[in-house]
Amino acid sequence: MYAATFPATHRASPRDWLALAVIAVPCLVYAMDLTVLNLAVPHLALDLAPSAAQLLWIIDIYGFMVAGALMLMGTLGDRIGRRKLLLIGAAAFAVASVLAAMARSAEQLILARALLGLAGATLGPSTLSLIRNIFLDDRERTFAIGVWIACFSSGAALGPLVGGVILTYFWWGAVFLAAVPVMLALLIAGPLLLPEFRDETAGRLDILSAAQSVTAVLALVYGMKRIAEHGPGLEAGAALALGLVVIGFFIARQKRLADPMIDLALFAHPGIGAALAINVLAMMGVMGIFVFISQYLQLVLGMSPLEAGLWTAPSGVCFAIGSMATPRLVRRWRAVNVLSVGLVAAILGFLLLTQLRAEASLPVLMGAIVLMCLGLSPAGTITTDLVMRLAPPERAGAASGISETSFEFGGAIGIASLGSLVAASYRLSMEGAALPAGIPPTLLEPAQHTLDGAVTAAAKLPEALAAPLLQAAHGAFSHAIDLAALACVATAVLALIVARTRLTRVR
Repeated sequence: MYAATFPATHRASPRDWLALAVIAVPCLVYAMDLTVLNLAVPHLALDLAPSAAQLLWIIDIYGFMVAGALMLMGTLGDRIGRRKLLLIGAAAFAVASVLAAMARSAEQLILARALLGLAGATLGPSTLSLIRNIFLDDRERTFAIGVWIACFSSGAALGPLVGGVILTYFWWGAVFLAAVPVMLALLIAGPLLLPEFRDETAGRLDILSAAQSVTAVLALVYGMKRIAEHGPGLEAGAALALGLVVIGFFIARQKRLADPMIDLALFAHPGIGAALAINVLAMMGVMGIFVFISQYLQLVLGMSPLEAGLWTAPSGVCFAIGSMATPRLVRRWRAVNVLSVGLVAAILGFLLLTQLRAEASLPVLMGAIVLMCLGLSPAGTITTDLVMRLAPPERAGAASGISETSFEFGGAIGIASLGSLVAASYRLSMEGAALPAGIPPTLLEPAQHTLDGAVTAAAKLPEALAAPLLQAAHGAFSHAIDLAALACVATAVLALIVARTRLTRVR
């Protein structure tokens, strides 16, 4: 039986709850940046003309830079002060958002998104660590973590809606500017309401470990994307091999260091290791699939960005409701049982998503969204609270950083892996499709690689050629979503197995 609790030394004051609001809002905004581009993809694709690989990098480089730098930023916050790092990150996030909005090429946008990721990496560990320091009462801390998870989850889910509203009135770059006033408000309110915490015994900054983690992740993702776009080849194999080798060096370095960037000993604890694995698996499915739902609504069903955003808005509501209700549910039932029921609901939602058909798309889609989001919403609150409870008090900072990393890494790897799966499936389906003769190669090649390429090509072709091309592209994309949904079923089933086999003894 594994259990750990923190003493309830005092109840939170009204100032503490105001501090939670100051912490939660920027968390919502930086989570939105994981998905705010979902509805803008067709617009920026027409403007910047990125390749299929560049398009995926634009979407998910943000998440990977966040995941790669989180542990480094967590250590930095322990050294210089968590409030100070939060405010520095907010200023950097605002500047990087302006740079992203002003990008005039795919390469510039990828670079700006990478800078956004580095700035975003300062926000997550700082906010979660501040919650751990501010709320010492068990129930209040669980509720505060539930609010934090609700903001993270609903922010990521509401990103498409915010993007849709903005795209209705402004150009695609404006989706980044929405973060600027929020970060400026944090710079004003943060010094007034947030206390400062720092660890006088914090370990040294390990730049080499951070560089190794980012290099390994980006090499593996590049290899996956290369295979998806061009099939297996020497370049893709070399990238995958490089990523695996660097991971080996990273793990060996962490074992040698007195103050490792990632405390591998925490993973040895049965409850903490299982909680982190469940977190990664849950985020892989939900974050990855919403990219393609947004594209399906716009490019297959022909919705405007605002319409597509409105249809995906219930996802944010479901995440918020589920995350806020979880602390009450775990007071009545065991956390592992609440988590298990949620994962079963998510599995049913992903299975329902495979039944998307043109004649009944929206009812099926909405049912799937409700089941997926309500089902996965308890996972973040339960696993984060479990990690914070089970970790030794002196390792709370490291535990919060690892917990936050699992969120970001799971979401980013989900977007990358499902994106590669969808891209490969679409490409193979289109290459085998019986398309009419007469489509110019300059239009046929991009149409066979991405759905937005097919939509763009169809707009330049006569009706006799455009109609069968779009029909084939829509069919190929729908089949690709089916495969992605089945992959999400597999990750959710694996998370359920981990929960039932590893968490049943954890209180």
